[in-house]
Amino acid sequence: MKHGLLVIFCCFISVAASAQFQTGKASFYADKFEGHLTANGEKYRHSRLTAAHKTLPFGTKVRVTNLGNNKSVDVVINDRGPYADGRIIDLSKSAAEVLGFVSQGLADVRLEVIDAGSGKIVTDVRPTDQVAVDEKEYYDFEISRMVPRGYGVQIGTYQELVNLMRLSENLKNSYKKRVVVQVKVLNGIKYYSLILGKFPSRDKADRFLSGIRKKYPDAFITEFNTLR
Repeated sequence: MKHGLLVIFCCFISVAASAQFQTGKASFYADKFEGHLTANGEKYRHSRLTAAHKTLPFGTKVRVTNLGNNKSVDVVINDRGPYADGRIIDLSKSAAEVLGFVSQGLADVRLEVIDAGSGKIVTDVRPTDQVAVDEKEYYDFEISRMVPRGYGVQIGTYQELVNLMRLSENLKNSYKKRVVVQVKVLNGIKYYSLILGKFPSRDKADRFLSGIRKKYPDAFITEFNTLR
């Protein structure tokens, strides 16, 4: 059986998010994670201002302030974690360098959500032939449009198709389940929800979810009938 990509088209109404604050310990990625895939499908790079958070949506921009020296840096959430007690965010090494705590390993910080990914349009767009490309990737996949039945496990929602493709390939190879992509339009911006599996009952979907909960703590069960 081939496990292709199934695309569903839906429209949703967006809701503005209020400001959010959080205080706690920050850590940063060890050198061994350079080039590893993050939870949203991107490759982790020390040089990029990114971070892992347990619950904030991917793409959320967060201002992190070191309470010890009052230095701040803006990072984008693209991974899940940290899972050590007392830690609220895991920063890229470059972000930790800006905050000045690389030698200490940990810092007391305050988080402020400054952009909840509500569909702000980037106006500084260059033609693709003027953009430096780190690497080229090719994907061979099948797309069929249909009305699904039963239940699936939603892994996350993404804006960039390349991240969606990377994670879809990883999930398909790891779990041998059908990968479903639901297209949502919020304020004229397209978002792509990645749903894994096509289960005939909620019990079967729940058992599968239990097996991946540790790796994807924000995953949840969705009923396909309610997506139409």
